[in-house]
Amino acid sequence: MNQKNYILTIAGLDPSSGAGITSDIKTFEAHGLYGLSVCTAVTVQNDIDFKDCIWIEKEIILNQIELLFQRFSIAVVKIGIIQSWDVLLDVIQTLKKLNPTIKIVLDPVLKASAGFSFHNKQDLKILEEVLRSCDFITPNYEEIEALFPEKSIEDTIDFISERTNTYLKGGHRTDKKGWDEVYYSKIVKLNIPPIAETVFQKHGSGCVLSSALASNLEKGMNIEDACKNVKWYTEQFLNSNNTLLGTHKYTENAK
Repeated sequence: MNQKNYILTIAGLDPSSGAGITSDIKTFEAHGLYGLSVCTAVTVQNDIDFKDCIWIEKEIILNQIELLFQRFSIAVVKIGIIQSWDVLLDVIQTLKKLNPTIKIVLDPVLKASAGFSFHNKQDLKILEEVLRSCDFITPNYEEIEALFPEKSIEDTIDFISERTNTYLKGGHRTDKKGWDEVYYSKIVKLNIPPIAETVFQKHGSGCVLSSALASNLEKGMNIEDACKNVKWYTEQFLNSNNTLLGTHKYTENAK
């Protein structure tokens, strides 16, 4: 087998390829990586409508993962939609068993842009274990509010930051729209302002951002450079055309 840098996405299938595993694969390839994929759900959607979500059984998800690890060396994985926090924890524990040093970027998709809700309720102990097992979580403002509706955003960020690194996407902010914030090493906060004006919105931009972050970690970037590069890449994607389905710029280095 030719030497390649492999990276894995564990997420749902979006027939429009704007989000989910096919979107992640495009992002991986744009960063010069070979993307592998494990399907967790088959969705019935396009870029504007979400009709249904058919969940893949946990055993099938785990079997997909285990067979890939028999063949490929995987150091970084991006995780998208999964049916429940319980199944997510089983997936993470399987990944850690197969590669104890694997880096995990979790995009906690709780709601589709068309309004379809995924798992919103969680057991606090399971959630804590999930967070402690991840290297990064990449919520937007709506998702971070949904994780703990009874907490303020600041308190939720503090809770998460004690357990993992956070890339908080700013596309849903009302005060500083487009300003992202990164919390890492428990005490370091990095503000990432918009690089250019975002003229067009895109279906699946959150998937692109999280898979770009996973790609940069796979390429060995430090956290600050990786996150700044992610911002640049995502904005290029958002402004790539005037439709809801963006195009990826294929380049050896995103920036």
